[in-house]
Amino acid sequence: MSPYEEMLKGYNTDLHNEEVAQIVEKIIRENISGNATEEVYRFLFGCLDFTSLNPTDNQTQIAAFTRQVNEFDNQNPELNHVAAICVYPNFVECVRMNLDLSDVNIAAVAGGFPSAQTFSEVKIAEVALAVADGANEIDMVMNVGQFLNGEYEDICDEIVEIKRACREKARLKVILETGALGDYAAIKKASLLAIYSGADFIKTSTGKLSPGATPEAFYVMCTAIKEYYEKNHIRIGIKAAGGISTTAEALKYYTIAQSVLGPEWLNKEYFRIGASRLASSLVQSILEIRRK
Repeated sequence: MSPYEEMLKGYNTDLHNEEVAQIVEKIIRENISGNATEEVYRFLFGCLDFTSLNPTDNQTQIAAFTRQVNEFDNQNPELNHVAAICVYPNFVECVRMNLDLSDVNIAAVAGGFPSAQTFSEVKIAEVALAVADGANEIDMVMNVGQFLNGEYEDICDEIVEIKRACREKARLKVILETGALGDYAAIKKASLLAIYSGADFIKTSTGKLSPGATPEAFYVMCTAIKEYYEKNHIRIGIKAAGGISTTAEALKYYTIAQSVLGPEWLNKEYFRIGASRLASSLVQSILEIRRK
């Protein structure tokens, strides 16, 4: 038995979809109303990875996109800055040259995003180039095809090598592409393999496949993080991404993280939401509360 399979044996991965759905529904039903506050909305804004990953992106658009973050600060000085700007790796330098805020990180989707279907050497080189250009966060995709084929050693070795390419200058987020994994048992296994291999975050999805993020997948990922922490005292973060555009949707993910992981994870070092449209929705929700 491989060390990866041996590690997985130490956790409950025998999950049933209906049971997970019922647990998540109960968590949200019993807790979400108490979280619909300005304080939580402000927190969520400060945990945003403000994201542009379009095939039409260009230097002019990304420069303007970055300046939007600067302008958020000027227009809403009482809000925390977003946590990061997330772009394709070839735009990292553009973000760095236009970003005026020192506490906003630069995240690059690197390593064959969004499919992860290229040579490991290409992935490692792309990550290294993004870090050299100034990325201090890397969002990579776990190879879903290899995972579904049981090639755990190849998956884990690649994550280890990509983490090494970050040279301790960038935190590594591993995207599981949960919508392609099939069931919650697979999501739990993929989460544990990524954590075991050195991920600093695990992330739901690329946003390029449907479904993207779901509360149920996010819940399963949270349980993997919590259980791994309890066994090994290694704390990693979680990021929800893929189709989250409204305050109401974001609040579900906050409520699940709060209930499963607890207050130690409720900061931008360990909790993120990847979105662009969500920023304006959160600002609008804050203004609506203030008008009441």
